[in-house]
Amino acid sequence: MARYKRVLLKLSGEVLAGPDSFGISAERVQDLAREITEVARTGVEIGLVVGGGNFFRGVAAAAKNMDRVTGDHMGMLATVINALALQDALEKAGVPTRVMTAIQMHQVAEPYIRRRAIRHLEKGRIVIFAAGTSNPYFSTDTAATLRALEIHAEVIAKATKVDGVYDKDPMKYPDAVLYSEVSYLDVLAKSLRVMDASAVAMCRDNQMPIIVFNLNVRGNIMRMVMGEPVGTMIH
Repeated sequence: MARYKRVLLKLSGEVLAGPDSFGISAERVQDLAREITEVARTGVEIGLVVGGGNFFRGVAAAAKNMDRVTGDHMGMLATVINALALQDALEKAGVPTRVMTAIQMHQVAEPYIRRRAIRHLEKGRIVIFAAGTSNPYFSTDTAATLRALEIHAEVIAKATKVDGVYDKDPMKYPDAVLYSEVSYLDVLAKSLRVMDASAVAMCRDNQMPIIVFNLNVRGNIMRMVMGEPVGTMIH
């Protein structure tokens, strides 16, 4: 029996690139879709927010001299490309999926309407929220938090490349200590860089728990929704 009935899963765009640093790895997207499908079939309602780093990091050098608003809009469009790739893989795996965008593009996806999104979830469809919040200066972490609160998700699951939240960067420091749980306040005070400070503050103000876990360990999404101790709980 799943511990959570409705979750918001936050993926970075880089996850879809697989071993490459740029673009979309068809194999990685299919693997991910299979894993998410297994979870959806247990009856858990899943909302997804995916970043655009696998595309936008590639043009970041060009964006350096750009207006920040223009650069952010390019990043939002990159998330739409990723959302469509993920939708295609999920539907091929047999799960009805809807992409809803904060920037209207009717020929490509549905506009984001909160009540409609909740209805899709209730009908067993996976909903992928694309194009961030449609506002510049807000990250996809903040967009994920906003959508999680709007759809009344019970938890935000932030998928990363490491096992959870550490006291310092585990990629640089072998003696970094993994927290099993940590408070919102500690994340902000110690600048633990799990999510944007604005996203963590929103979660704190609305008592929305965050689970940070390693996506590269197969089965971790299922373990997380079942309530098994996986990664770090921020609450």
